[in-house]
Amino acid sequence: MGSRIRAFDWSRTSLGPMEGWSPALRAAVRMMVAQGHAASMFWGPDLVMLYNDGYMSVLGGKEEQALGQPFRRIWADVWHDVEPMVERTLAGYSTRTEEMRLVMTRNGFDEETFWTFSYTPLFDDDESVAGLLNITVDVTETVTARRNQQVMQEELLHRIKNILAVTSTVVSSSLRNARTIQEARDTVGARIMALAKAQGLFTGLGDSADIADVMARSIGAHLVGNDRIRLSGPPVPLSSQQAVGLSLALYELATNAAKHGALADANGIVDLTWSREGDVFALDWRESGGGPVSPPTREGFGSRLVNMIVPAYFDGTGRAEFRPSGLHYSLRGQLTP
Repeated sequence: MGSRIRAFDWSRTSLGPMEGWSPALRAAVRMMVAQGHAASMFWGPDLVMLYNDGYMSVLGGKEEQALGQPFRRIWADVWHDVEPMVERTLAGYSTRTEEMRLVMTRNGFDEETFWTFSYTPLFDDDESVAGLLNITVDVTETVTARRNQQVMQEELLHRIKNILAVTSTVVSSSLRNARTIQEARDTVGARIMALAKAQGLFTGLGDSADIADVMARSIGAHLVGNDRIRLSGPPVPLSSQQAVGLSLALYELATNAAKHGALADANGIVDLTWSREGDVFALDWRESGGGPVSPPTREGFGSRLVNMIVPAYFDGTGRAEFRPSGLHYSLRGQLTP
């Protein structure tokens, strides 16, 4: 940049030819060019811009036409953000800011960036303020990494709260509806294990899981070496909350089928089908070939789970019908991003 500054035609700017520059301006330029940090300076009534090698990357796509341009013109996209600091500096006061957010269009598109920088008054030979020196550090990566870390922490806390809420509901409802201590122990343990397997889909805070993975986790024990649960449907990515909810519902349906429904009979089968059209999601669990079924005499946690709790995750509806041919459960709702 030292070579480019010496070769530049400064007569086209308000600074005039370099031969006529004041000793103060020459000294400021030498100091600025020698700076180890990204540095620029603005001098004269138009605040004409000069900068060093380190500052070239700050300018991005603007760099080719930046030398000798007025501050307001080259940084028009952020002028309203920095103008108060510029005015204070030109009044003779140094200014400094940390991690200032600036939306730049230096590469032809809006770009969120963060900067720690200072403005220092530059004095002419008569000791009047003739410009300012800018020393700047790009801290965009640091701020973005910290922000992403905070998002992950908030997401983790949110998921922990959800897990505790669901676990609390599972335990209390299972205990309330159990006839014996042993039944309560078995039911609570099995349901919490199903919940743990569902949450295991999101180790590392993944945002989604495919429905096939959800089924493998929730009813995998019934699928291994067994052709009595017939699956049919396309790949469907489910958000973490919808996947956990659906996993619990499928676990309840499979457990009920193994105890009282189609899977309790040697000839029974289950057709599990699903589809999507845009964000519209539909799932059907149809049992057939087993013994006769009838509605439960009392509504337990399993019924509320499949008919009310899980559908709420999909902003939809759930319905269990006890038909002569077997249980038919349908879920209709919306997929979330």
